[in-house]
Amino acid sequence: MSPIFTEEHDLIRSQLRRFVDEKVKPHGPKWEEAGFVPREVLREMGELGFFSLRVPEAMGGAGLDARASVVLAEEVGRSTHGGFAITVLVHTDMASPHLVRFGTKRQLEKYMPGVLAGKTITAVGVTEPGAGSDVAGIRTRAVRDGNDYVLNGTKMFITNGVHGDLYFIAARTDPEAKGSRAITMFIVEKGTPGFKVGRALDKTGWRSSDTAELIFEDCRVPAENVLGEPNRGFYSIMANFQTERLVIGAMAMAEAREAIRLTYDHVSQRTAFGKPLWDKQAIRQRLSRRLAEVEAARQLVHHTAWLDAQGQDSVAQVSMVKALAGDLVNQVLYDCVQFHGGMGFVRETAVERMARDARVQAIGGGASEVMLEEIAKRFGVVLAD
Repeated sequence: MSPIFTEEHDLIRSQLRRFVDEKVKPHGPKWEEAGFVPREVLREMGELGFFSLRVPEAMGGAGLDARASVVLAEEVGRSTHGGFAITVLVHTDMASPHLVRFGTKRQLEKYMPGVLAGKTITAVGVTEPGAGSDVAGIRTRAVRDGNDYVLNGTKMFITNGVHGDLYFIAARTDPEAKGSRAITMFIVEKGTPGFKVGRALDKTGWRSSDTAELIFEDCRVPAENVLGEPNRGFYSIMANFQTERLVIGAMAMAEAREAIRLTYDHVSQRTAFGKPLWDKQAIRQRLSRRLAEVEAARQLVHHTAWLDAQGQDSVAQVSMVKALAGDLVNQVLYDCVQFHGGMGFVRETAVERMARDARVQAIGGGASEVMLEEIAKRFGVVLAD
C-alpha cells in the first residue's frame, strides 16, 4: 500500500477495476463505433457511488479528496478506452464540481440527486472556436433582460455535449470589464429554447466520447440559474482547472502503463529470427526506460494529489503533471505501436486506439506549452522549496 493512499482508496480501486474489467472492456469497441457510452453504464456507476467520491457528505457524497479522483482516473484510464474515461471524468471532476462548489441550496436540491445517480450527465462549456486555454477571451455573451439572461454564442469541443443533460456555460456578462472580471457561469438544461447541439464532432480519438459544438441563439436562462457570483466565473474556472489537469495526468499515466503492459505481453510472445522480440536489447531497454519514466510521473501525480488533499498550493505541480503526462503518454504509445509492428497499425489492436486517444492529452485541459508557462511563472518558488 502506498503511504499516500488509505485502505478506503484501495477498496475503491479494487471495485473500479472489477467494474472496468466486467462492464467496460468487453463492450468498449461497440461504444467506439456508436460514438458514446450507454446511459445504463453511467447510471450503474452512479448507483455504485463512483460519481460521488468528491461530493461532500452533506450532499450525499463520500466527502473524499483529490486522491480519490486520482484513483478513479487511473482505473478508468486502465480500460484502454479513452473516450469512456473522459466521459466519466468530465462528469465527476470537470463539470459537476462547478455545481458542488457554487450551487445554491435550490440548485443543489434540484440537480444533485440526478448528477450523483448518473441520471443527469453534466458538461462544461468554456472552450470556443477562438478561445481555448485563453479563457478570458471567450465571446459568448449573456445580457440581463428582466428575470432572465439572454445567451448568444458558440461553444466548441464540449465533451458530453451531444448526450448530456445539464450544461455549465461560461459567458461574458460585463462587456466593459477586463476579461477575467467579465465572465459568469450559467446552468443551462437540455431542451432550453435557443440552445441546440450544432453538430457532433468526428474526432481522431476518444471515439466513444460524444463531443459537440453548442449553439446559443437568444437562449433565455433564468437569473436564478446563475452559478456562483456574477462576473466571478473566470476564477471558478481557474480553480477547477487544477482538478481537471490532475485527473487528465492520472488518466494518461494509467493509459501509458497499460500500453506498456500490453506491449510487454506482445513482445514476449512474438518471435523474430527465431527468438522473442523481448530478447532484443533495444526493445527491452526502450520499454524499461519508458516504464521508469511512467512510474516517476505517476509518483508526481500521487504527490500532487496529496498536496491538494493537505490544502497546499499545488498549481506548479499540477502544471508539471499535465505537461509531463500529456507528452509522455504520446511518446510511450509511439513506441508501443512501433513494437507491435504492423498490428500496431490495425484497428483491432488496443494500442492503435490508445495512440489515437493519447494525442489530445497534450492539448485538452491546457496545452503543454501553456502548462510550461505556468511552471515558468513559479520557477523560483519551486526551486526555493
